Amino acid sequence: MDFLPTAQPMARLIQELHKLPGIGPKSAQRLAYFLLRSSEEEARALAEAIVAIKERIIFCSVCQNITETNPCPICQDKERDHTKICVVEEPLDILALERTRGYHGLYHVLHGVISPMNGIGPDELRVKELLARLQGGATQEIILATNPNLEGEATAMYLHRLVTPLGIKVTRLARGLPFGSDLEYADEVTLTRALEGRQEI
Repeated sequence: MDFLPTAQPMARLIQELHKLPGIGPKSAQRLAYFLLRSSEEEARALAEAIVAIKERIIFCSVCQNITETNPCPICQDKERDHTKICVVEEPLDILALERTRGYHGLYHVLHGVISPMNGIGPDELRVKELLARLQGGATQEIILATNPNLEGEATAMYLHRLVTPLGIKVTRLARGLPFGSDLEYADEVTLTRALEGRQEI
């Protein structure tokens, strides 16, 4: 990557920022110069936050979510429904679902999806840990909440085949039209899913 001639610490910071996903060379340079103009307190706060996630954040041994305590607060919460497990791709998906305040069960984070194009198979995901959780017999329903794309659908189908023989109910998040959208702008797959997932009113 070609950078403008600059001091060694600045060049190193630009190179490190460029390694972040979605940060190109120009964005890396802009961020580096922004940090240079920031106060020393702001720069230290950012550096300390980065170091803290590496030192203090771990994976929950039960659900594989990121946490500071093991098990995580969700897995320890006796008020939650321990008969349901919602399977998500990434920890950020849990935040989205928790914001709805409509789900009160447990979670399981796969940390990715099956993606042969990227060399990711089931062994690279936290599938074994999920199957181990189902051995106790407490789980009555698995909710597959993978993203509605090719990889998410393939992962959901794979998990469905694994879990169904265990006698556990397997459900999938409903797919359909987003609230406030117009039918004329919806694609065929979305409309088909919306029709299939229709409910009596």
